[in-house]
Amino acid sequence: MDRRTAELLALHRAYAADPEPSRRDQLVAAYDDFACALARDFPTRRESVEDLIQVARVGLLQAIKRFDPGLERPFVAFARATIVGELKRHVRDRTWSMRVPRSLQEHYLSTVRTVDELTQELGRSPRVSEVAARAGLSEDHVIEAMELGSSQHLASLDATLPNGRMPEPGTDDAGLDAAEGRVFLAHLLSRLSEQEQRVLELRFLDGLSQTEISIRLGVSQMYVSRLLSRTLGRLQVCARSNQRL
Repeated sequence: MDRRTAELLALHRAYAADPEPSRRDQLVAAYDDFACALARDFPTRRESVEDLIQVARVGLLQAIKRFDPGLERPFVAFARATIVGELKRHVRDRTWSMRVPRSLQEHYLSTVRTVDELTQELGRSPRVSEVAARAGLSEDHVIEAMELGSSQHLASLDATLPNGRMPEPGTDDAGLDAAEGRVFLAHLLSRLSEQEQRVLELRFLDGLSQTEISIRLGVSQMYVSRLLSRTLGRLQVCARSNQRL
């Protein structure tokens, strides 16, 4: 950890312990260039750069207030997701491509915000059930909200944010998938059987070989191989078509 990163982390910890306005202002100043760069790189022609910068600064302030330095996750990763999410919500609020009930828009905004929070807390993409419980929504409402986001045809909003173009204080940002993508993946996984989910977990989270999985589950290695192949195939097809399993 370089000196600048250490200084900022110490400031985050001090602010978390005692949120004095002066400490908040120091953090805002330290990351302002980062937020402005995200706004300038944001792919939309519907809003002026000046307006987007103001929105990005609001997102930065929210990220600073919500960031938990005790979780040992780089702030720029969390802040990027929060700021880009705020920019997307701003654009979507102004550019819905169809008439949408206000309640459904609110469900969508609540869902995306909750995904950001749970991703930091859990260190992984949250499940639909976890998002629903935190947001106070039903699982169907969460899924419906994310399908609404997909219907706006803004899936590529993160696509033109290449690594290395944004001045990030401290550590490098490895990049985060869009919150919509995380929820959509959680939705896909939730539609799998318990055994299919368990096999994927053992293979890709625990790093077990197919033979080790077969021993763990008491099935043949061939069965595990076929199950993995079939499950991954289904996920790939559904992800490409943006349809339910």
